[in-house]
Amino acid sequence: MGELNDILHGLESSLGPLGGEPVPLEGGITNRNYRVTLGGCDYVVRRPGKDTAMLGIDREAERLASEAAAGLGIAPGVSSAREDCLVTRYVPCSTMCAAEVAGAIEEIAPALRTFHDSALVLPTSFSVPALLAAYAQIVAARGATPLAGYALAVEAAGRIAAVLAGGARRPCHNDLLAGNIIRAPSGVMIVDWEYAGMGDPRFDLGNLSVNNSFAEEDDERLLRAYLGTTPPDSERAALKLMRVLSDAREGAWGAVQSVLSEIEFDFDGYAREHFERLAATIEHADFEEWLAAAGR
Repeated sequence: MGELNDILHGLESSLGPLGGEPVPLEGGITNRNYRVTLGGCDYVVRRPGKDTAMLGIDREAERLASEAAAGLGIAPGVSSAREDCLVTRYVPCSTMCAAEVAGAIEEIAPALRTFHDSALVLPTSFSVPALLAAYAQIVAARGATPLAGYALAVEAAGRIAAVLAGGARRPCHNDLLAGNIIRAPSGVMIVDWEYAGMGDPRFDLGNLSVNNSFAEEDDERLLRAYLGTTPPDSERAALKLMRVLSDAREGAWGAVQSVLSEIEFDFDGYAREHFERLAATIEHADFEEWLAAAGR
């Protein structure tokens, strides 16, 4: 707690005197989060986990995305951004399970569209094939053996990226787990923008869908709410492919975290879960038809 206390005392000059002890917040498998009171106001202070820069995280992009999202009313306000922490206003809220996220599609989709359509330009790009290549190098450098399924994920990601290449590059969140979506008094908000970067907005849709176990009818609602019209078959296929691309990223992320993170969590199990779902999808589903339809 010594380093945390130093950080909090360093924030007192801008946010006011510390009141009480910091309270650890549960959830999150990358960073450590605390609720603190400074100057009579409540904040969330997040300390980055170990070696998070190796995960493709750009803290400046995170700050810019967080501030832009807050300005759009879809994220808590940013009060301070330093190399050793990000401080946001504490918002009374409830976390959402996957089923509740599915129930809020008509709120979440327009929020994402608003962020994607903003004029924000982030200083980093988001590419799953590039991440997979970088993560594999880190795993090898640490002397670990790539998990079964990694090579298949790389192959699938490359094929999907080739078919969907040429789309608009827009600011994206890229990490839409249920834990990063909260129900606040003002409505649904999106938090944890550390993987934000310029990428394909459709990845956000596929990432949201697969991470929250959306059914076919949920995917249709998502596309309708996001596009504002009946989706063409090419967009339905692209969403299916982005679900696969999300699993490739999540599996590779788990593999690299298993050699980087100091947080107690079964990262290998997390990676295997996503790699196995990816393999099952491209083996048994209409993967080739999705590639053809999305290309049209």
